Amino acid sequence: MTTLLGCIADDFTGATDLAGLLARSGVRVSLRLGVPEEPPSETAPFEVIALKCRTAPVDDAVAECRAALAWLKSAGAERFFWKYCSTFDSTDQGNIGPVAEALMDDLGAGQTIYCPAFPENGRSIFMGNLFVGQQPLAESPMKDHPLTPMRDSNLMRLLEPQVTRPVGLADRLTVAKGANALREKLDSLATVGVAHVVVDAVANDDLGVIAAACRDMTLLTGGSAVAMPLPDLYRADGSLAANAPAAAVPDLAPGAVILSGSCSAMTNEQVAAYGPAAPSLRLDPLQLAEDGAGPALDWLAAQPAGSNPLIYATASPEDVRAAQEQLGVAEAGALVEQALAALAIAAFEAGIRRFVVAGGETSGAVAQALGLSRLDIGTEIAPGVPWTFSRVRGEDIAITLKSGNFGDGDFFATALARLEE
Repeated sequence: MTTLLGCIADDFTGATDLAGLLARSGVRVSLRLGVPEEPPSETAPFEVIALKCRTAPVDDAVAECRAALAWLKSAGAERFFWKYCSTFDSTDQGNIGPVAEALMDDLGAGQTIYCPAFPENGRSIFMGNLFVGQQPLAESPMKDHPLTPMRDSNLMRLLEPQVTRPVGLADRLTVAKGANALREKLDSLATVGVAHVVVDAVANDDLGVIAAACRDMTLLTGGSAVAMPLPDLYRADGSLAANAPAAAVPDLAPGAVILSGSCSAMTNEQVAAYGPAAPSLRLDPLQLAEDGAGPALDWLAAQPAGSNPLIYATASPEDVRAAQEQLGVAEAGALVEQALAALAIAAFEAGIRRFVVAGGETSGAVAQALGLSRLDIGTEIAPGVPWTFSRVRGEDIAITLKSGNFGDGDFFATALARLEE
């Protein structure tokens, strides 16, 4: 089937977030991990390509996203969505803006929007400033992110150093007037050369207005939530038919493993809530540098069947900084990712077929280690976090790839229970 919307996500958890929200419509959604090597076949109306480029060097991220765009174009897509984190995770150099401009160039698009709002998860934009709950982004726990510390809440100021063309704002007062008013505002900004437009949104109704106003733009960018209304809009005008059943849940043996590399405030809370209920092991980057993953692998092998162990590198901002000061930012992160990837393989070889993974970088490392290339989207555990199903070495597995900040404090236990339902 010809693809209607082609989506590119900058990490694996963000891709599952987007795919899960699109799948709420009942329309078939296909999630591919990495740019497929084969030409398009058996494509879905909504194709999502998950990349691991959020913190990659800018040139590498741009090249990988351009390759994904080329594949989606060959699948027949004529509209495209560039998905990044709802907390706008990036640096002064990129990668959000450089990728957007490269995609615009390849598509001949003169303007796009930026809307990382996700009201269900407490992300809102007002007068161009991003809020996490009631906190400005720069006052939220994101200010201490180990890879992309967010020290400014204003999206225009964050975006301007990343792009070469003018940046503007369509504020909440415009959005509140409806889709026609927003279209007129975008058109007026385009006449004065504004190519990059931050759009305010504080509630789900705002997302509907934005999607209706921008649905025919060649390229949209944002968090997953602004894409959520698109399936119903496409279906309403007859360009899309709801033709997909829900993903079938495979019959899996009992037993799960929870692998957490995220150091977000929410994941710290989730680890603290789940840890007392199951065998738990904390990975210390400094110890990994000295001893490798061997002790953790031995610990995992010693856990009784069905105990659903938790292995985590989740830590406080102070502990993260201490490890980075001794090892370097890249080395500390790489040690954790490599260890959790090795543990995922060991868990699979021990017969575990249910995986809960927390953190974008961790999810990418685990998915690549297991050799996942395509996922079927199942039921949501929390907004933006679905269970997904795939096959590894001919065996069915269930895996959820959770963004660090998503879910409530009981997410890990809820995820396991939801799969049983």
